[in-house]
Amino acid sequence: MSDFCLKGENVHLWRGDHHVLRGVRFQVGAGECLQLTGANGTGKTTLLRTACGLAYPEGGEITWCGESIRKDLPAFHAQLAYLGHEPPLKAELTARENLGYWVGVRRRLEQQEVNQALERVGGDHWADRPVRTLSAGQKRRAALAGLTLMRVPLWMLDEPTTNLDAEGQKLVGLLIDEHLQAGGVALAAVHHELAVSAPHALRRMELTLE
Repeated sequence: MSDFCLKGENVHLWRGDHHVLRGVRFQVGAGECLQLTGANGTGKTTLLRTACGLAYPEGGEITWCGESIRKDLPAFHAQLAYLGHEPPLKAELTARENLGYWVGVRRRLEQQEVNQALERVGGDHWADRPVRTLSAGQKRRAALAGLTLMRVPLWMLDEPTTNLDAEGQKLVGLLIDEHLQAGGVALAAVHHELAVSAPHALRRMELTLE
């Protein structure tokens, strides 16, 4: 098992006069998924963005493998994939073209890899349609295909099952399972329990309103 570990120590963040994150502490290691829960406004997305290095805490520290993520932010970003509320897809490109563009800037891709990833998420019949013609669920599936192609150890997921039916939600759980079994780490903000099969791999942290 690898030594991958994401850790937050006494993280504080304000949004104007609102103290969003109050001394938050967390730790998630290789083969584990930390599931962030809580009502709207408790700071789930803010914590994700802070853990990604996209938001700057006023206090505390986020570390990856024992080093502050601020020490070399580009190197840290090269090891993570972030999937937010809106899939990072260009409307006029097809799903297949989007993956080639989105993932292709990170690593060299073989077309067969793209084909297999799209097939895995059930995208065989819409892979060559412009994204603007796809349903919200199909867009989410295309984004999940891109996530699997990144081949990075750290996944940051903000409501990954949004717009997915029951089958799609099971797919998300399966993809996370496989990522964890390969020694990866996942941090996910959710409203509903993830369908991860190994109970010991899923950890939970609830954020509350103050």
